[in-house]
Amino acid sequence: MPTAYRLEETKRISRVIEIVQMIAVSPGRYLRRDLAEHFEISERMIQKDLDIIRHGLKFELTHTPAGYIFERVPNLPSLHFTLSEALSLLLAVQAGWQVPGIGSFELAASIARLKALFPPEFIPLLNKVTGQPSVSARGEHRQEMLSLLNHAMAQRCKVKITYETRSRGGEVSERIINPYHIKLHVRSWHVIAYCQNRESVRTFKIDRIRQASLLGDRYIIPNDFNLNDYLGDTWGIMSGDGQAPVDVALLFEPEAGHWVIEEQWHSSQSWEELPDGSILFRLKLAPTPEFTNWLLYYGSRVKVMAPAFLRKQVAEEHLKAGRGEGDFDDLEKSTSDGLLPCEN
Repeated sequence: MPTAYRLEETKRISRVIEIVQMIAVSPGRYLRRDLAEHFEISERMIQKDLDIIRHGLKFELTHTPAGYIFERVPNLPSLHFTLSEALSLLLAVQAGWQVPGIGSFELAASIARLKALFPPEFIPLLNKVTGQPSVSARGEHRQEMLSLLNHAMAQRCKVKITYETRSRGGEVSERIINPYHIKLHVRSWHVIAYCQNRESVRTFKIDRIRQASLLGDRYIIPNDFNLNDYLGDTWGIMSGDGQAPVDVALLFEPEAGHWVIEEQWHSSQSWEELPDGSILFRLKLAPTPEFTNWLLYYGSRVKVMAPAFLRKQVAEEHLKAGRGEGDFDDLEKSTSDGLLPCEN
């Protein structure tokens, strides 16, 4: 099968699945012209997709003046779970609420269904555990951007974005990007992409993409691109800005140290417990503002043993905070939600 034909089939299948979800979630909201505008294709192509849904998938799709609706949505076969399986699923779905960009309405329905599996005595306890999802305009925009970027990656379509750069006073610019990878980091979604404007691979925070549209131009991810190599010896998702990795030694007080060693923070980390219970934590990385902020979080419970320049930097930040001399603009730039490689 020719590559071009497979690509078109993949695009159509992805589009049909998304149309089904859109109509199922928002019945009576989308007309054919709305769908054509959303996917940036002709109404004739949308009609072919609707025919697949009607005749291929056997969905009872009806056209109303307001938009398309399903007369009946096929139900999946009933499944039976053990108590432990149901509890595991419920907690997993609940955890989804903590991940930005996941549809709150669909998760709420899933949790309600899962709760129905439990004896009545469990419900008060489960209600305390599950809580309610938060729905916001930003969350809906994030979902829309994630969906579009995932489609772009699947179809290898270039994307035109309008992007806000915080490190330059909120400057807004238009970019054309080739998405390589979408990554969740510290409750924020980022897309790692080749930026045609900068002629290099950059990282964009998805919440700062104001608008995005798929372009007809295709792209190829270079064979020599490797995500781990791109992220390199940095902390989190930030660029080391060309810095060479250095040996870092941190001395944590016992309680804080045991919190730290419970997590995998970096591929190079190692530690040893000293006779007094304190933890000597070692890494090899290129220190970034994001890493410095992580150290500042632990306050006096950590001492930077090496390198000397990092110890001095952390000490200066603590002194500035104590004197109330912090530059909040600079602080925002240095957080994981601030300065990113695409903003250099």
